[in-house]
Amino acid sequence: MTSPILVTGGTGTLGRLVVPLLRDAGRPVRVLSRHADPSTDRFKGDLLTGEGIESAVDGAEVVVHLAGGQKGDDVATANLVRAASKARVKHIVCISVIGADRLPLAWLQSKLAAERAVAESGTPWSTLRAAQFHGLVFTMIQKMAKLPIVAVPGGLRLQPVDPRDVAARIAELALGAPSGLVPDIAGPTVYTASELIRSYLRATGKRRALLPVRLPGKVGRAYRAGDNLRLSGATLGTRTWEEFLAESAAATDLD
Repeated sequence: MTSPILVTGGTGTLGRLVVPLLRDAGRPVRVLSRHADPSTDRFKGDLLTGEGIESAVDGAEVVVHLAGGQKGDDVATANLVRAASKARVKHIVCISVIGADRLPLAWLQSKLAAERAVAESGTPWSTLRAAQFHGLVFTMIQKMAKLPIVAVPGGLRLQPVDPRDVAARIAELALGAPSGLVPDIAGPTVYTASELIRSYLRATGKRRALLPVRLPGKVGRAYRAGDNLRLSGATLGTRTWEEFLAESAAATDLD
């Protein structure tokens, strides 16, 4: 029988798409979760404390690390790769964020430390950096648009990507040979913050006044320089922001 693939974050936005792709490819899949469910090969574990990780990793050939948050990714990943090394896992696949090595944000510094933990683990690895998902950008703009006046960060550009495109690439990596740091994946189009906000307002039928604002400090300079983008050498997704909005409009009132 083929050795299983362990997926962390398998119940999240990306994980819910990756797991069926791996199973459709004929691979048995385990999911690391805070709650066990033997009927679905869901193993209970806590990446931050290390509890339950060793039993989940034991016998797995590949580990696909998709779990993450605003803090603690470095600690969680270090615990995971330690258990993977002990279990002689043959391949770790890790998701990260474009700009993790360039943007001066604490949560991205944690992401970069997680990348290093994987690269220095002694286990063969592949890491994919992705742009912001369409849904994340949508949620950000939705919150901004609750106010009568929407602050528009000047110089901010985003290259949102559809998680289905990212999931397909992650599955491809997991089923292939270890490749190290692979080309980033981003959406097919770069948008200004104003373009994204205006398209959201059109799609929802909302009217809001827009107020340009300047992002201050090192973070502002980094975003204006496009350090969060990958303008060349990237794998580009196929689904656009406009298609995402159209699909969302068909499923809900987008309010």
